[in-house]
Amino acid sequence: MKRSAALRQLSREHHTALSLALRIAKAAGQEAQNALLADIPALFRNELEPHFQVEEHMLLPPLAQLGETALVERTLAEHAQLRALAAAIEAGEVSALTPFGALLQTHVRFEERELFAVAEERLYASYSPGN
Repeated sequence: MKRSAALRQLSREHHTALSLALRIAKAAGQEAQNALLADIPALFRNELEPHFQVEEHMLLPPLAQLGETALVERTLAEHAQLRALAAAIEAGEVSALTPFGALLQTHVRFEERELFAVAEERLYASYSPGN
């Protein structure tokens, strides 16, 4: 799907998140899970957290001002849940892997299909996919 320039980089970053969610879903056995426990904290810190920060500081406040509070609240709640699960993973909790991966996938799908669609309509109305 073509995105407005303002959302293009965030949308590209979702590919990394979906790849991680798929990797988690396919992780079978202790060796794969241990590799994830080792990899996710840095991935979260270096890729997902900065992504969340951009959304929380650049995208969500204008949407909130336009009255899109349900979308903003869901996004913030899911970011908080993902942060908590990432902290549990960093603490070595294998049981946090599956819920983290599932929520990450659901969250990215929500942002792509709902949050970004509303942002393009309400914030970037001059954008048209043909541009």
